[in-house]
Amino acid sequence: MIMLAFFGVILIGSITLSVPACSASGERVPYLDALFTATTSVCVTGLVTVTTASAWSTLGQAVILVLIQIGGLGVITVFSGFMISAGRKLGIGYRMLIQDSFNLNTLDGMRSFTKKVILSTFAAEGAGALLYMTVFVPEYGAKGIWISVFTSVSAFCNAGLDIISENSLCNYALNPVINFTTMFLIVAGGIGFVVWLDLARSFARIKTMGRKAFSRLTLHSKIALSATVILIASGTLAVLISEYNNPGTIGNMTFPQKLQASLFQSVTTRTAGFATVPQENLTAPSALISMLLMFIGGSPVGTAGGIKTVTVAVILACAFAAVKQKDEVSLFGRSISKQAVRKAIGVATMSFMIAFISGALLSAVSRGDVIDSLYESVSACATVGLSRNFTGTLNAHGKIIIIATMYLGRVGPISLALAFNRKIRPSVVKNPVEEVSIG
Repeated sequence: MIMLAFFGVILIGSITLSVPACSASGERVPYLDALFTATTSVCVTGLVTVTTASAWSTLGQAVILVLIQIGGLGVITVFSGFMISAGRKLGIGYRMLIQDSFNLNTLDGMRSFTKKVILSTFAAEGAGALLYMTVFVPEYGAKGIWISVFTSVSAFCNAGLDIISENSLCNYALNPVINFTTMFLIVAGGIGFVVWLDLARSFARIKTMGRKAFSRLTLHSKIALSATVILIASGTLAVLISEYNNPGTIGNMTFPQKLQASLFQSVTTRTAGFATVPQENLTAPSALISMLLMFIGGSPVGTAGGIKTVTVAVILACAFAAVKQKDEVSLFGRSISKQAVRKAIGVATMSFMIAFISGALLSAVSRGDVIDSLYESVSACATVGLSRNFTGTLNAHGKIIIIATMYLGRVGPISLALAFNRKIRPSVVKNPVEEVSIG
């Protein structure tokens, strides 16, 4: 149902965008480009074959914005929100779909959870739009309101699409309001709705903030928050060192400006897709670091993509447990279930296979550099949207490969995670055990 729902919205969106009224020129956009745009919007990726700012009319941009919002919240969540607004009860079937779409462990409070997700999303996007208006309205006039709303929704949903220019946010690389507003929205959407609700509950019980409040968080929230801070900090330091003297990116900036640009690059690789420095000018080490950060992505039960921070943390904990020859995998003094470990390994393996196969196929059908092809494939699989100025050069075969990669990257890990949740009757037949050599 989840895979079909995403596919259905993409199909409807592509047909709508192929209508001449959605094109800025008034002429029909080629259907493959309309399909590509609908897919990148619903999958909240951000890769584009035609420039969003100049190729689409206001109507076309509005359609893209709706697709981004649906893709960020999830098709099932949006549909359930309409049912709640209409005063209809959510049956067991809809509650199970919501549970599956967010990969939750309980059916309790699905109606309340859905309302909180939708309301908190609109609140964050509204706050972001107001902050953007302080810059865009003085610069663009009344049009700046539309630009602010579009950018805010795109940032919170980790889509990375914008209607400002052809070079993303590179013109605002030194603007602290644009930079920090965008980073706030990216992290807010990518940290996960469950974490925000857990933080609200924890700080509501305890008036003072600090270690005591952190200790009352669930294990999931502790892992997600810790991993997010570590990845952002380490990514910022790595990019700063790699790009410090690179005149094509941050080499000509002052140190505070370099630090801001490096921080933005580290945050935006968490599946956001906005860029304040040209990605094609990154050094090889920075490109590899960015690919790793893109592949990891944000946290579960949020708008971000990638294999997720908690997945990586569980896999690393499993590896350390194996090295120390421990039977149980633990984090923050709590044991991780074997089912969670298997799920983490399965999701990471599947995502790696999708990204690798996509990169190999893209290299075969295009004339681009290997790093450019891999960067594009990892970005599509992790639904990031960053590109080394390569998407616009794709031929028809390359576009189809990236469309399939974005779709699989968005719904594939979800489907695999659900498959691990299904209870399967244990087999009464056990195969004989035989040792194999590992490593």
